Amino acid sequence: MGGWLRESTRDGVMIAARRSDRLGLRANLGQFGLLVGVNALVGAMVGQERTVVPLLGERVFQLTALTATVSFIVAFGLAKAATNLVAGILSDRFGRKPVLVGGWLVGIPVPIILIWAPSWGWILFANVMLGVNQGLTWSTTVIMKIDLVGPERRCLAMGLNEASGYLAVAAAALTTGVLAERFGLRPAPFFLGVACAGLGLGISTLFVRETHGHARQEALADSWQATDDRPMSVREVFLHTTVREHALSAATQAGMVNNLNDGLAWGLFPIFFARGGLSVASIAIVVATYPAVWGAGQLVTGALSDRVGRKWLIATGMWLQTLALGIIAATHGFVAWLLGALLLGAGTAMVYPTLLAVIGDVAHPRWRASAVGVYRFWRDAGFAIGALVAGVVADLVSIPAAIGLVAVLTAVSGTVVAVRMYETRIDRASMIRPA
Repeated sequence: MGGWLRESTRDGVMIAARRSDRLGLRANLGQFGLLVGVNALVGAMVGQERTVVPLLGERVFQLTALTATVSFIVAFGLAKAATNLVAGILSDRFGRKPVLVGGWLVGIPVPIILIWAPSWGWILFANVMLGVNQGLTWSTTVIMKIDLVGPERRCLAMGLNEASGYLAVAAAALTTGVLAERFGLRPAPFFLGVACAGLGLGISTLFVRETHGHARQEALADSWQATDDRPMSVREVFLHTTVREHALSAATQAGMVNNLNDGLAWGLFPIFFARGGLSVASIAIVVATYPAVWGAGQLVTGALSDRVGRKWLIATGMWLQTLALGIIAATHGFVAWLLGALLLGAGTAMVYPTLLAVIGDVAHPRWRASAVGVYRFWRDAGFAIGALVAGVVADLVSIPAAIGLVAVLTAVSGTVVAVRMYETRIDRASMIRPA
């Protein structure tokens, strides 16, 4: 297998990597492609809910307060945020594959509970489990792809990863909406989730290989030797990513606000469109358009960021999301809302893989998985915050007012990126790390 490379850090800690753990997309194309497929299954697990579950709350469980209706997203967001943090730490300590397999084991019961649930409390419990499933599986596929590709195609890798996930979200949202229109809200739409969970567990257990050695290999590269490579505690990584480091902290707040508006879209858009007179099938088209454009757009924006940089793509994407939310709040009808969904997906595509690439650019390979976990902790806390804020404002004022408030917060977040973040893209010619 080519033997082992060894190097001592200045504090005496030894790290090792196999020569066979080559970095690069082409060198690892088979495993990378397999992980793209796995992440599509991860995305479909969320997509099965996006059209149907908000309507279940209103039509089956007779929830009248919008805050109560979106409570399943609060449960999902809090569980996923906390699990993201744990997933990064576990991945650094024990490896990536065990965390991925564990995530699928937790996800198996989710669609079964959604089919059977006799009360809204069971829906909330299913979404706690779904949050744990997503935190373990999606976080780990991100970390594994960053491990495999190395620095030169990092954002392209994140674009492919997130594209597969969110195209699957869109496909599942559309498919379950069509099934619900024809066969009812339960059980038919959730059979898709049963199939995805079984496939995800089988593929991850039998075919996915460990990638931790690739991160060790990158840590040996000359481009990292001038950086601070001392071991960092969990607390230090948390503070460094959240507050202290300018690019990491700017990316973290932008990720949180991005998912804040996604929590709003997930929880309130189906209800808003239904009250506006759209059928379930039409709602499914608009709801699916947003993640479809988001997913497909990342195939372009990921590669684009590797060429033009991260900072202004993120800031512009946040401002485009603001425009989209304003259109949805201020207009009425299928065509106008479809346009808003298209723009919202395009803005999110500019932001989503690029933020992950910033974390990969700046975080040292030895504590990168933990930094990804911290970033995703704050990012996915945005689901809970967005759903809760939107639900309260919608109950007290109106759904358009809630959408408008989130639009303002998104504009402010883009401005924070423009002011605080520095450019983190690596100069390929000199391979100089960000300062």
